[in-house]
Amino acid sequence: MTIIRIAAFVACFALCATAQSPQSSPHKPASFDWKQVHNSAIVVDTHADTPGRFVDDKFDPGSDAGQHHWDLKRAHAGNLGAEFFSIWVDPETNKDRYVQRAMEMIDSVYEVVRRHPDEMVMAFSSDDIYSARTGPHKKIAILLGLEGGHAIEGNTRLLRDYYRLGVRYMTLTWANSNELGQSSGDLPKPDPATGRVPDPGLTDLGRNMVREMNRLGMMVDISHVSDRSFFNAITVSRAPLIASHSSSRAITNHPRNMTDDMLVALARNGGVAQVNYNCGFISDDYIKRSKEYQDAHPEEFKRAQELWRAPQTPEGRAELEKLMADYNAAVGRPPFTALIDHIDHMVKVAGVDHVGLGSDFDGVECLPEGIDSVADLPRITEALAQRGYSADDLRKILGGNLLRVFAEVERVAFQIQNEKNPDTREEIPIQPAK
Repeated sequence: MTIIRIAAFVACFALCATAQSPQSSPHKPASFDWKQVHNSAIVVDTHADTPGRFVDDKFDPGSDAGQHHWDLKRAHAGNLGAEFFSIWVDPETNKDRYVQRAMEMIDSVYEVVRRHPDEMVMAFSSDDIYSARTGPHKKIAILLGLEGGHAIEGNTRLLRDYYRLGVRYMTLTWANSNELGQSSGDLPKPDPATGRVPDPGLTDLGRNMVREMNRLGMMVDISHVSDRSFFNAITVSRAPLIASHSSSRAITNHPRNMTDDMLVALARNGGVAQVNYNCGFISDDYIKRSKEYQDAHPEEFKRAQELWRAPQTPEGRAELEKLMADYNAAVGRPPFTALIDHIDHMVKVAGVDHVGLGSDFDGVECLPEGIDSVADLPRITEALAQRGYSADDLRKILGGNLLRVFAEVERVAFQIQNEKNPDTREEIPIQPAK
């Protein structure tokens, strides 16, 4: 889920919205101890792709992650309280085995937690996260998010099975469209007559799956979906939505990011947008340099993509690392302030109750300067405090907002399940797997 995203960085064609900010930006620097705030907060990250390493690299987070982003030592150093590990099934390399790959990744997370019972615990509810972080021996609460609705293969029963296994959010699409709806990653070309990009949005099945997720208590994640799919989902859902790892399109013009209109709508829905740290989603300058490098080195870029998708060997891994090192050295990294600017802008537009953190650790090749791993989370708190955010605001952004949304999704599910004759609901038709 790494090198392929470099190609996505250059797909910057969506227009930026111009919604007015409902809130002024904080300016007065903090007079409190931001370290104490960070260390006492429940810090929640809603997107890390480390399970791919658990399965493919046999990586144990009790060891050093090296150049990667997530291990237990670094997570403790960053005071991480809860991590949503992403169950992402590459639709190209796992054709006809989406569910098998997802099950392997889910099992890998459970096995990692089993091997580190003093440091990690599986969590299935908002209360479980609070429980993990109380008492003298705080543990990191581990949760699951299914990234890409293609992994349920259009099957309602599979959706429910994923929930039973601990999946607490599902991203309706990944970069590929599926039975549920249109992705932002493979939008059709503009109509020659109108210049508009056709966007069919969610299918009827997708709308029904949103309703079933509401009933289960599974958070609906709209990162990766097209703009129309987003508005369809927000219209259908009775519960607040999340964007598990998305940034601002007004600052960085990438279709994976959220427009200001989308942020305003999400705030009205009561949801939360978790800011993505990916260089290609937080810096137009980085996107420009990346495209220039790819245009100048097409063979190297093609070879890197081939190696990334091929079965892993020591020789292939070494060649890929060399290609990526050359790429990263030439393109560079955005400044740390680029990330903070995104958080700041999204707070101005949506309000401080509707923004959080969704790193994309271990799912991207590039992070901004100053963010090398999960250990660097305190730097975000420090930077926001220096921009004038209050202690209460920081606790909300660090995890409080996500916990509030999670609890509300659970409340709505309880309400739906206890409505009159809940078992008479019409069953969602099972779609044949493609």
